[in-house]
Amino acid sequence: MHPLVAPGYVARMTHEDTSETLQAVVDRVTSYQDGATEGTVADELRRGLTEADLTLSDADIARLADAIEDAHGRVFAEDVLSDSR
Repeated sequence: MHPLVAPGYVARMTHEDTSETLQAVVDRVTSYQDGATEGTVADELRRGLTEADLTLSDADIARLADAIEDAHGRVFAEDVLSDSR
């Protein structure tokens, strides 16, 4: 199973669908989290992932939250997560 897909959801979403959904969550959080604390960014990522029926490890959420906080533009989720694997 792909690490970005929630158990039981793999049959309905392709890797591309999952990647696009994950990127949409990251884009949404990035768009309104400018200046927010890391805890807020991580909480919003978790909320968005839950709404999208996706799961990530706490470590991956922390990496994305750090990237969002450090970025002065768009964060590409797959790039951030592939750097950590």
